[in-house]
Amino acid sequence: MAANDIPAVPRSQPDKVFFLSEINRARVMLRGKKIGTLSDLVIIETGKIPEVRQIVVTRPFGKPALLIPWEKVSSMEDREIHVEIGEMKEFEGEPAENAVLLRDHILDKKVLDMEDREVEMVYDVKMVLANQKLYATDVDTSRYGLLRRIGLAGLANFIYSLAEKIKDQTISWTYIQPLPTQISSFQGDVKLNILRERLEGLHPVDLADILEDLDPDQRMMIFDGLSHEQASDTLEEIEPMVQRELISTLAKDKVIQLIDLMTPGQAADLLSVLPSPESTGILGSLKAENAKKVRAILEKQEEKVINFTTAKFLKFSPDMTVEQAQNEYDRAAKGKDVIMYLYIVDSVDRLLGVIDIKELLLAPDHAPLKDIMVDTVISLAPGSTLKDASALFGRYDFRAIPVLDDQDTILGVVPFRDVMSLTHHFLE
Repeated sequence: MAANDIPAVPRSQPDKVFFLSEINRARVMLRGKKIGTLSDLVIIETGKIPEVRQIVVTRPFGKPALLIPWEKVSSMEDREIHVEIGEMKEFEGEPAENAVLLRDHILDKKVLDMEDREVEMVYDVKMVLANQKLYATDVDTSRYGLLRRIGLAGLANFIYSLAEKIKDQTISWTYIQPLPTQISSFQGDVKLNILRERLEGLHPVDLADILEDLDPDQRMMIFDGLSHEQASDTLEEIEPMVQRELISTLAKDKVIQLIDLMTPGQAADLLSVLPSPESTGILGSLKAENAKKVRAILEKQEEKVINFTTAKFLKFSPDMTVEQAQNEYDRAAKGKDVIMYLYIVDSVDRLLGVIDIKELLLAPDHAPLKDIMVDTVISLAPGSTLKDASALFGRYDFRAIPVLDDQDTILGVVPFRDVMSLTHHFLE
């Protein structure tokens, strides 16, 4: 934020920083009584950064909304806003048709670079209160911003250990082009006047949401630029109709590469939405072991949970210390399907115990993993059925369950989503 963007603030009135997610639904108070909740902010672009000109207040019992000028706001905290107005009836009304609403029109908008090539998503908006005016200074496109918005900022702090490089991924509004005049809840994009880095860090779920909103040409342009692993992970998350469209435009060799990177359950779910001849052709070209598992799921020959296992999970030695495991975690977790559990195994892959990632982060640095692991492990056998797995997931709320043979050797791990969240499972 440049020094000229916001007026200087007297020392007795230091800047206050707010995020839209933190004040959304804040109580609006008049003379000590709650009159409604904040539902949005009307902004106007003044110079390089927008200024809040009105607040939109939703009232209970079907009463008309209030549109209160910002100068009537006497104080603002995260969860409470005080206003000084006379008769409320004078302020009843809706924002003007051409008004820009910070929550309704900016949140969840795609962020395009100056050549329309790169796409990000606005998860939150950073604001600064200075000299009794409120300015929207940055848009937040980070995963931390998403977690903060859905009320999990504490978890984000915990997982990322307050890493500033994770938390400080906002884009200054000075890099945003003037908003399009037609922007609304359902149209218009937020466009940058600089080129952004490629979106290697964007979560597949978020990227899938973005791709679903793009037209086919834009979708293919973005999808073609993804790495094989990110493309595979993203394809798993896209809705079936868009999956079919994407696959129909991809070369068969690339489709096979992407599906071979998926878990058998996810691969079966994807193939199940394709026309039978196309699905059969792809299935015949997959790696033999993967194809065997996928075919068993698709043809309903067996409902054995072993067909849903993935070998992409984290294995650690019992003698490794917590600090060593934490240092190793980032490297070991790359490309894995199950990353929230550490499976502690001996030299022949016999499962000794399990550690939840949250427990690892809380444990003393020098403690060996064998001292903090849970050694009474809930597991499945190779002959267990999908029904058995469903019952365990429902009873224990696990995110993954290991499959062990008679010697407690870990044969694979079954992710929750591959049993409980997909359309292809055949439970009665």
